[in-house]
Amino acid sequence: MSDLKAPLRPKRKKIWVDYFVQFRWIIVIFVVLPISFTLYFLTYLGDVKSEMKSFKQRQKEHDENVKKVVKRLKQRNASTDGLVCTARKPWIAVGMRNVDYKRARHFEVDLSAFRNILEIDKDRMIARVEPLVNMGQISRVAVPMNLALAVIAELDDLTVGGLINGYGIEGSSHIYGLFSDTVVAYEIVLADGRVVRATKDNEYSDLFYAIPWSQGTLGLLVSAEIKLIPIKEYMRLTYKPVVGNLKEVAQAYIDSFAPRDGDQDNPEKVPDFVETMIYSPTEAVCMTGRYASNEEAKKKGNVINRVGWWFKPWFYQHAQMALKRGEFVEYIPTRDYYHRHTRCLYWEGKLILPFADQFWFRFLFGWLMPPKVSLLKATQGEAIRNYYHEMHVIQDMLVPLYKVGDALEWVHQEMEVYPIWLCPHRMYKLPIKTMVYPEPGFELHRRQGDTQYAQMYTDVGVYYSPGPVLRGEVFDGAGAVRQMENWLIENHGFQPQYAVSELTEKNFWRMFDAGLYEHCRVKYGAVGTFMSVYYKSKKGRKTEKEVQEAEKAQLETAYAEVDEPVD
Repeated sequence: MSDLKAPLRPKRKKIWVDYFVQFRWIIVIFVVLPISFTLYFLTYLGDVKSEMKSFKQRQKEHDENVKKVVKRLKQRNASTDGLVCTARKPWIAVGMRNVDYKRARHFEVDLSAFRNILEIDKDRMIARVEPLVNMGQISRVAVPMNLALAVIAELDDLTVGGLINGYGIEGSSHIYGLFSDTVVAYEIVLADGRVVRATKDNEYSDLFYAIPWSQGTLGLLVSAEIKLIPIKEYMRLTYKPVVGNLKEVAQAYIDSFAPRDGDQDNPEKVPDFVETMIYSPTEAVCMTGRYASNEEAKKKGNVINRVGWWFKPWFYQHAQMALKRGEFVEYIPTRDYYHRHTRCLYWEGKLILPFADQFWFRFLFGWLMPPKVSLLKATQGEAIRNYYHEMHVIQDMLVPLYKVGDALEWVHQEMEVYPIWLCPHRMYKLPIKTMVYPEPGFELHRRQGDTQYAQMYTDVGVYYSPGPVLRGEVFDGAGAVRQMENWLIENHGFQPQYAVSELTEKNFWRMFDAGLYEHCRVKYGAVGTFMSVYYKSKKGRKTEKEVQEAEKAQLETAYAEVDEPVD
């Protein structure tokens, strides 16, 4: 695209919902923030109480809770009780999509007790955790030991179960892959009540590879063993401004972590952490981080920035300063860096509370931030929820690294959303084809960032109100998402299903591969017990009849064909 001018759109007439959204900050200030802080504090006390128990006691409680899950599953009458799902309330999930499948008749299994860190094994470098352990909890325990998960997602509230069954990424994913790629073993309760441990090389290896992206539709995850890595006390972060068109920004981003000589596995040439934030069609800041010791950070002349303090500028705004002051380096405490986007929810906080980035608010009330996403969802109502689906974009586009420039130009042309978040990740060539997979033959092209065993992808994070909405123009949110999904299908990209999806069933299986997933659905008895991943992910309210008909239908080979035109 040489002409990046956004299309002209007619003005949109405001309705009552616009004014409610405009003044929603009143509810957030006086209701959501105080309740959020209280819940955060009570959760923290629960975590501390759990950490005071011995690993042996936690394991005993875990075994007892697993027995309760098995007993509950065996109580289900398949002909009268509906399909199995967790008892977690629909609004509690951090994801943006409607959890409408829970409005259909269903059989609930309570997993709320599964929120303990069961073991930190320093010898095996493994953390064994339950599915409701969140990122804030695990980093609080592991970082003082100079340990961390290989991939630790930025937002505190994101849980292990959600990141495994759905999607998880972080600035270290260009080395370790997605969150699910760092899992060594899963403990799963199958539809018939069997409890199995799935690894990549045992009798349940097919299940091991099928679990990621399955949205919990193959069995109930009750624990996971996840890779740990050694870390240091600080992150030495370099902020580098980039000015140019979107293709030039994309190339600067690629060059920030992918050596042009192809030496992608050389730690001397590849930083520990990478992310880029694009603030306009011509301005971006590339950030690269390397772990640094306490001694290095405190050397004379080095700047230490404790970004986790409540009164500090929001991270994305702090990074933007590089566009004015030029390239600079600072040292950030490692745990502060991990959760740098938590307080402002990337930049969504600016829409929720327009003045919350001001110094007076940060100093007086910043300790209350962030509002819990679950409470924001619980207080928005049906009309507000539908408004956000149409007038707001929260999507991630996973695209091959060499197509990032094309993706950025497409986003500008069709959505005009800024800032944009870029984060690279490896897509591994596995011994078996999973729901997401690299382009066939990618290793033959030897593109920048690729290796013989993994293709480099990038998460293009699109989170904010589109330009047309901010200007008061007509914008078709659902139509834009459909176009985005079609673009991803045509370019071997993927859409994480935490977001609102407009995919038809046919296009869903054009984007994702059904082979291994459907094989495991049948082999492990999930059909007729758990809802299929498409019907769990798709937009709209599900009826029991619709779900049962979908379960009985045989998967059409056409769903997996890629040579038909996209609907």
